[in-house]
Amino acid sequence: MLMSSPDRAAKLSYGPNAFRVLVTGDHVACAVTGEKIPLEMLRYWSAERQEAYASAEIATRRLLGQA
Repeated sequence: MLMSSPDRAAKLSYGPNAFRVLVTGDHVACAVTGEKIPLEMLRYWSAERQEAYASAEIATRRLLGQA
């Protein structure tokens, strides 16, 4: 179970298959839209860019350079 702080942004280290919590919080911001993504809903990120994305569509656009 992830430890979290209510309405506080977490700081994560993104790996190819998982992320590691560096600073506890309950969400991260989408790198493209700024939308809050609850940690339990985080499914899309780039380990290379160290960014989180709110959806597969947003992640794909970003990785193709369209966002």
